[in-house]
Amino acid sequence: MIEMRPNITGVILAGGRSSRMGGNDKGLISLNGKPLYQHVIDRLRPQVEDLLINANRNQAFYQESGIPVINDIITGFVGPLAGMHAGLSHSATEWVVFAPCDVPMLPLNLVSQLWQSKGQVLAAYVSDSEREHPTLALMHVSLKPTLEAYLAKGERKLMIFMASINAKRVVFNGQPHQFSNLNTPADCELWEQGKRGPL
Repeated sequence: MIEMRPNITGVILAGGRSSRMGGNDKGLISLNGKPLYQHVIDRLRPQVEDLLINANRNQAFYQESGIPVINDIITGFVGPLAGMHAGLSHSATEWVVFAPCDVPMLPLNLVSQLWQSKGQVLAAYVSDSEREHPTLALMHVSLKPTLEAYLAKGERKLMIFMASINAKRVVFNGQPHQFSNLNTPADCELWEQGKRGPL
């Protein structure tokens, strides 16, 4: 019997430095006439009951979406784990799904597949069978103290953390383009020219 899926909060991770975007805020780069993060909202919103955006600058722009914006609690741009920590801290639900702001084609079955595949563990993350995508992950809020302790030790590596909590690797076969992340303005231009598939 499949366990009934509880309410899940979605958190869009837009808190990084975007060094490969020339310091531009990656989530706000325009793709097909709207900010990159808005494409992620469109894909994730139907899959969750609640939505938050983790951003450490340009919050006013993100707030224009009408979605609550949360800062990293652990400051200093320490990477996606800090955004995950903020999401676990602010979530009103026991389960949280994370997605970076630069994956405009994330699967419409992301949440259901992570939930159904996780088994009894407290976290699961995406693999496209060739590469791991640990920023696309489902986590239980009870992991927050473990994550806090990991960051307090100065650790930053996401895959090492996932291994330490026995997170389940969930393979999404045959759809690597859905996990393409647009790291540079040139990536966005290529996508708009149709070289990465239609949105």
